[in-house]
Amino acid sequence: MYSMTGYGKGEYRQNGVELTVEVKSVNNRFLDLTVKSPRIFLSEEEEIRSAVRKKVSRGHIDVFVNYIDRRERKKSYFVDAEAAKAYRRAATLLKNEIPSLQDDTTLSFYLRLPDVVRAEETEGLDEELKTALYTALECALDNLVSMRKAEGERLKKDLLSRLDTIAKLREEIALRAPLVAEEYRKKITDRMQELLIGKADENRILTEAAVFSDKCNIDEELTRLSCHIASFLSIVEEETAGRKLDFLVQEFNRECNTVCSKSNDAPLTKAALQMKNEIEKIREQIQNLE
Repeated sequence: MYSMTGYGKGEYRQNGVELTVEVKSVNNRFLDLTVKSPRIFLSEEEEIRSAVRKKVSRGHIDVFVNYIDRRERKKSYFVDAEAAKAYRRAATLLKNEIPSLQDDTTLSFYLRLPDVVRAEETEGLDEELKTALYTALECALDNLVSMRKAEGERLKKDLLSRLDTIAKLREEIALRAPLVAEEYRKKITDRMQELLIGKADENRILTEAAVFSDKCNIDEELTRLSCHIASFLSIVEEETAGRKLDFLVQEFNRECNTVCSKSNDAPLTKAALQMKNEIEKIREQIQNLE
C-alpha cells in the first residue's frame, strides 16, 4: 500500500556536471504531472513523464530539474532588442510623468536588465547531460516511492486499527439487536396490563411485537457489514488500494445509515453512531492512498 504524499531527490555530480532532480507528490484523484526544467531539457519532457508513470499511478506530481554545467562549452548570447525598447519606452513615459528624474541610462544599464541578454548553449543537450538527467531522476523516483510506501504502511496500520473498532461495534450491535424486540414486547405488555387491569390480549401483543421486530430487523445490514470488513482486509494488502477502498467505505456508510434509521434503541443507536464516526475517519485517511 502506498500513500500519495511523498518527496524524493536525486543528484548527479560527475565530469563537471551537477544536476539535481526533485520530485514532490500530493493527493489527486488521477495522475497529474508537472515538469519544470531548463529549456535545454525540453525535448526530454515526455521521457521524463514516461519514467514517472512507470513508478506512480496516482497523485499530483511535480518534477523539478536544475543543473550547473562547468565543462568548457561554446556559448552564445541572445539579445532581445524588443525587450530593451520596451524598457526604454517605459523609462521615457516615467520621465514624462516625473521630469525631475535624471536619465542616466547607458549600454551597461541595458545589459543588466532581465531578459534583454541571456546566455544560450550552442551545443545543446549531449549524452553527458542525458545520463545525468536520468540517473538523478531514477534516484529521485526511487526515494519518492520509498517514502510513499513508508507513509502507506503507517496509514495501513491506522486503517486496520479503526477497522478493528468497527468490527467490535458490529458485534456489539449484533448482540444488542435481538433484545430490542423482546424489550419492546415486554414494554407494551406491561402498558396494556396496566391499562386493561390484567386483561391484555396476548395475540395482539405478539402481533405488535412481530411488526416492530420486522421494521427494526438489521440482520441483512449486519451480514453485509461482515462481508465489507472481509473485503477491506483483502484490499489493504494490495499496492494500489485507494480507489477500491473509497468505493467500499461508501458501502460501509450506507449500511451504517440504515442501521441508524431502523434503530429504535438508544444503546444500539449509540454504537451505530460510533461506527459511523470511525467510517468517516477511514474515509478521510484513504484520500491519501494511491
